[in-house]
Formats: sequence, C-alpha cells, structure tokens
Amino acid sequence: MPFETHRQNGLIWLSAPVLSSVRHGFSTRLGGVSPAPWDSLNLRPGMGDGREAMLENYRRFCACLGVEPEQTVLSRQVHETTVHICTASDAGKGLFRDRDYSADALVTNEPGLALFVFSADCGTVLLHDPKTGAVGAVHAGWRGCAGGIAEKTVRELKRLYRANPADVRAALGPCIGQCCFETDADVPDAMRAALGNAAEPYLERRGPKWYVDLEGLNRHWLLRAGILPEHIDAAGLCTACHPDRFWSHRKMGEARGVQCAAIVRPS
Repeated sequence: MPFETHRQNGLIWLSAPVLSSVRHGFSTRLGGVSPAPWDSLNLRPGMGDGREAMLENYRRFCACLGVEPEQTVLSRQVHETTVHICTASDAGKGLFRDRDYSADALVTNEPGLALFVFSADCGTVLLHDPKTGAVGAVHAGWRGCAGGIAEKTVRELKRLYRANPADVRAALGPCIGQCCFETDADVPDAMRAALGNAAEPYLERRGPKWYVDLEGLNRHWLLRAGILPEHIDAAGLCTACHPDRFWSHRKMGEARGVQCAAIVRPS
C-alpha cells in the first residue's frame, strides 16, 4: 500500500500502513532547525550544523514517534552485513554515548527502545513481528543488498526471538530509484553473484551503463526470507528525483544530511 504522509511538530514524515500497529517513521529533510546546506531536518551526527541543532531535530522527530531521544539506538553504518542485537544497555548510543559497535542493521525485543538507521539514497527496511513484538531496522545500500542484509536480519529475528517470517511485516523506505541509480558493471555483477539469474529483472542496461532497482532487490531478499508479499509495503519514492524532499548523495555529495528510518519496540 502507498505510504502515508504526516505533518507534525513542523516536520513532514512518512509511515507505512503495513506497520500501523507499531510506532515507526521515515523522515524527510523538512521541518528541522539545521542551517544550509543541512537544511533543515538533518539527523546525521557530527556535521557542521552543530550538536544543538542535531539534538533539536531528534527531539522533534522522536516526539512524532512518542519516544524520548534517550531511548534511541543509532546504527553505525559501514556498508556491511553485521546485525547488532540491541538491549536496554544500548539506549542513547549514537546521540549521548559512543557506539561500541559497527552495524548496518539493528534488532531488539526490548520494550520502548527505538532503532534508527540512515540513508541518503541507500535502501532502508523496517521490520516488525506483531506476535513477538520484535523489531528490526536495516540500512541496505547496494553492498549490503548484495550481501543479503535484509534476509539476514529476518533470520536473526527468527533465531533470537522465534519470529515466524510469515508473520513479519516489512516496509521499504525511500531510496534511489532505478530511474537514477546509474552504475558500472560492478553493482550488477555483485547482485548476480549473490542471486544468480534472479537478479536480472532488477538490472537494465542502457548503453555502457546499468540501472539498478535497489528497492526491488531488497524486496526480493525479504521474499526469500519468507515474508509474504502482502506483508511488504514499499515507498516507491526516488530520493534522487526529489532532492527538495529527501537527502540524496547522488545529487548533493557530502554537503548534505541524512534521513532516518526508525521503529520502536512496543511496550
């Protein structure tokens, strides 16, 4: 189903109907206090807009989710496939305490804990098992996608919390679309190495370049993991096509912020 747009606390953010039973959200770049070129809702720690602006941005977005910033756990993304198991001891890491882990995916069954992953063209995936309450958040750029990080995270929900993949709900956030994801052969080659011929529907050659459907590939991994098609929502929004609404590395380079995908484990 199409994502829903919300306007709250001066922010514009998105939610997925398939995750309606759990607090979650996908931010845009709109509604924060950061100055240019990070204007205005930058959620990327350590940028030149300053710590106070970043914390105010988090306060605003967390208020939309009904969670305190101190209950957040931020990913530390390195474009690999590590899944970090989050406990109450991780609360505040990334905002108020150093992250003693590197991980592109987070999972938890700790009530009230909010998991955050980030993107500025890469894919993001939020996961919720309504039976166990367990949640996951995944950063799935092309390297993580080729490594099967979405499928791996679903497997971890099953291994750790006995989640049945057929019960798990998944939402794929805004990311760069096939319309704009122009690459050389290295990306298609990585997808073929991981998925074989199953990767072909998501790869299109136009002259010397390839155009890659990152959202479609991440969805394929979720289906491989056992999630039912009717339990997957996809934003279908290209971040590179809408730089007025989303952060895009392809369009802006390093002079930019990031948007987040966040989910809160129900109490």
